[in-house]
Amino acid sequence: MSANGKVIPHTPLAVDFWHVRKCPGSRLFFLTHMHSDHTVGLTSTWSNRPIYCSPVTATLLRLKLQVKEQWIHPLELCEPYLLPLDDIGKEKVTVTLIDANHCPGAVMFLFEGYFGTILYTGDFRYTPSMLREPCLRTSTAIDILYLDNTNCDPNRSLPSRQKATQEIKEIIRSHPDHNVVIGLYSLGKETLLVELAMEFKTWVEVSFERMETIKALELPDVFTTEPGAGRIRVVEQSRVYYTTAHDLNKEHPTLAILPTSRLFISPHPNLHVVPYSDHSSYQELVDFVSALRPSSIVPIVGSCVPGGLSALLPHKKRHEIHVPESVRQYMLREPERQLSSSVYTGLCRRNLRPRAPKGVIFDTPLKKSRKLYEEASEAESMEPDGSEEETDTGSSRKDSDCILVDLNVKVPTNKERSCDQILSETQVIMESAQNGQLNEDNFGAEGIQANSSSEYSCGDCNTLGLLQNSPDRDSLSSTSNSTELSWEMIEEHENNLLKCLPFSEEDFKPWGILPLVQTFTVSPVKDSEQEPI
Repeated sequence: MSANGKVIPHTPLAVDFWHVRKCPGSRLFFLTHMHSDHTVGLTSTWSNRPIYCSPVTATLLRLKLQVKEQWIHPLELCEPYLLPLDDIGKEKVTVTLIDANHCPGAVMFLFEGYFGTILYTGDFRYTPSMLREPCLRTSTAIDILYLDNTNCDPNRSLPSRQKATQEIKEIIRSHPDHNVVIGLYSLGKETLLVELAMEFKTWVEVSFERMETIKALELPDVFTTEPGAGRIRVVEQSRVYYTTAHDLNKEHPTLAILPTSRLFISPHPNLHVVPYSDHSSYQELVDFVSALRPSSIVPIVGSCVPGGLSALLPHKKRHEIHVPESVRQYMLREPERQLSSSVYTGLCRRNLRPRAPKGVIFDTPLKKSRKLYEEASEAESMEPDGSEEETDTGSSRKDSDCILVDLNVKVPTNKERSCDQILSETQVIMESAQNGQLNEDNFGAEGIQANSSSEYSCGDCNTLGLLQNSPDRDSLSSTSNSTELSWEMIEEHENNLLKCLPFSEEDFKPWGILPLVQTFTVSPVKDSEQEPI
């Protein structure tokens, strides 16, 4: 099937032309109507370029070709629209849609921009009322007229559609006992069908596919898909030929009608060809061009314009079109895929998401550490796209890569720890101190945080405190069967350990943990009086 579309030279505009590889500079695409010869190359995989059309055509475009919604941009008729022709908003084109009087949703496009004024008719049937449209009445002279020249034959005349409709009615009236089969394209001449249904008080039988189109167009309720429910039946035009008409008359007397402006000689007395056309006749084209007086005409079908129409042109010399640099760059740039606002926002949120704190964070009286942790926790809980599970306390601790150590939790008493374990830990600490392996890095604030998971970190300081706070010193010697040590020996070991330490009480002040150290040197108390560390 041949395509009836054009790429507008020196612009990023294309009308009814969908072969992207043949028009690499086109960025804005326009669809006049949904006839198949104007949608060649347009499929459901269309992407990256907007399609502008009438609201009715937009509905059919979704229904018939399943083009994605994001590329369809319906424009209201008789309203001027400003569309960008570059990336910086410097150059724009004014687009106005005019009813083309052809088929449902069919329009003409009036373009106004740096290239002048262009009227693209698409397929249309001229009526004098078109010239009364404000955009054509007040617009400047048409520089280029892209003209539907389907019936541009000076030697052939066509009746108006009203006269053709009356001719069809007369044929049906003259055969009151016949059923009627009308051959049509998939879209168009719906007005004729409604008139026939109202005139002869009958249902019009259509296929399920055509019924979907009729429902989308919201036409009067005179159509049905039930076989034999009405006197009039619609079929595809290609099915109406001699053998079909002959076969239909075997079952029941049937009329076959072809409402078309194409030259076709009927091979059967019950097959009637009526010159009902949705395209302008030659005389109508003459009237249209005489009223507009464009500077030049470009035929949409083929490349030949009859001499009679060319003689009507004013023969004005057209100025050379200068393509602005911003438009030139726009036409050279590869179209980018558009992201929906929700996807783009989601990407931004993921990029700006704060990192969860890592390492060990102590819940101590130190204000600085607690403040940093609270700020990190607050930022995590205020994530806009987080789920309920992420805001849960247990889940957030699980996912944060942090170890929260609460020093206010009561530590185990020496009844919960075996004497063998206590003595073993004390002995190892004393041996490490004598060998000079304990230093400031092991007991400084940073050392405590970095070595919290090691064997002798902050938890071992609690061990020393427990040794001093033991409520029952005699229990050590009575419960230990493997080693007999008196409390004096333990105190002696503690004193030796403290003498071996390479720092004093003054060394704790710069680190800000002196109160923490002091909690480990309290005097022994009874179990009932012991406070949690």
